[in-house]
Amino acid sequence: MSWLSNIPPGIKNIFKRQDDGSDTLWTKCPGCGEMIFQRDLEASHQVCSSCSHHLPIDAAERFALIFDNGAFEEIAVPDPVQDPLKFRDEKRYTDRLKDSRRKTGQQDAMRVAAGKVEGSQAIIAVQNFRFMGGSMGMALGEAMVRAAEEAVSRRAPLIVFAASGGARMQEGILSLMQMPRTTIAVEMVKEAGLAYIVVLTHPTTGGVTASYAMLGDVHLAEPGALIGFAGPRVIEQTIREKLPEGFQRSEFLVEKGMVDMVVHRAELKPVISKLIRTLTKNPKRSIADEPAAITEIPRAAPAEPIHLDKAAE
Repeated sequence: MSWLSNIPPGIKNIFKRQDDGSDTLWTKCPGCGEMIFQRDLEASHQVCSSCSHHLPIDAAERFALIFDNGAFEEIAVPDPVQDPLKFRDEKRYTDRLKDSRRKTGQQDAMRVAAGKVEGSQAIIAVQNFRFMGGSMGMALGEAMVRAAEEAVSRRAPLIVFAASGGARMQEGILSLMQMPRTTIAVEMVKEAGLAYIVVLTHPTTGGVTASYAMLGDVHLAEPGALIGFAGPRVIEQTIREKLPEGFQRSEFLVEKGMVDMVVHRAELKPVISKLIRTLTKNPKRSIADEPAAITEIPRAAPAEPIHLDKAAE
């Protein structure tokens, strides 16, 4: 028995590691195992300097990295009904939500913000894997719909950073309903003639991959990201075959045509900016210089019928 077990509880707590993710000066790289000084990791945007392994970052860090001068306007997202199924496993669902909100400082797995990317206005939605594995529930569905509406209203492209383990089991069928709901949100953006860009980060799996994460005009991915519906272990057990090296990783998927480009985190901003200018056919001026924003999704006017006699003329 450890001598610490004899210390009164009030004193013993000083030896207990606080679970806030910020109590250490060093972080062990999951890729190469090297110990990295926390300040160096923050300076490199959570990328290992030895093996270039991309560690996860939260929404606030994403916004600061992509938006000009780190300035952005956060878009409020409606609050859905919490714990509609009164779900409980080892813990109550409401308690899990409270724990995740305390640890991440977010209300749910996705945040939405508006700002400029090298002068071009954009709406960015970011999933945080640290919030219950970035799982897709009703709150995430509301966030995606709100992001799409804001993109249409401001005539700005929508950029989504996906990171998820899939649907949120605590919300059952209501979670699965967010797959068609988010797909409709993406279609709103496309019907308005706006660009929709998806950045796939590690990991992006399950119902998120089966819905809005694979509907982009362009799909970017961070190096080494796991991208797929079911995980490789499940696939191997199902087909009873050994999978190829690097199966479902972003580099493998580029070769197969599922991902358009693998982009280092430090290069994401200029690449996204170039894509915005290319997809909007606006190489020089900012989207902010466009005419006033519309409030409704434009619909194409019905085509005038063509008569054979007129066509012959």
